[in-house]
Amino acid sequence: MNLEKVIFGFFIVFAATLNFGFFIGDIDNPVHHEIYELFAAVVVNLIATVLKFGDRTQIGAIHLATSLVADLQLLAAAMVWGYAVHVTGAGLTGSTMSSIVSLSGGALFANIVSVIILIAETIMQRR
Repeated sequence: MNLEKVIFGFFIVFAATLNFGFFIGDIDNPVHHEIYELFAAVVVNLIATVLKFGDRTQIGAIHLATSLVADLQLLAAAMVWGYAVHVTGAGLTGSTMSSIVSLSGGALFANIVSVIILIAETIMQRR
């Protein structure tokens, strides 16, 4: 068993599951979406992105692209949250929370594509 591949797979799947945990719930209800879970999703996605930099294959490029998309979407969601709470002073309204969760949903889709690519790559490898 290759420890590097285990760590790589762990962070890809962990990023997807954290993002799913944040995404699930009523789209406009802030009680159903924890800020610390969004923070953890951002951090783990960034770690997964760093791990994807070493691969020079075409599949590696697609892995990196999906990870960059997820990072961009999650960072945008975090910035919308911060802007709503700290700049506007209006707090988390239903429409703001819907925007945050929608951005997280885009990141979740990118994470799912990355997990599917990981599974396909694993199945295609010969022993």
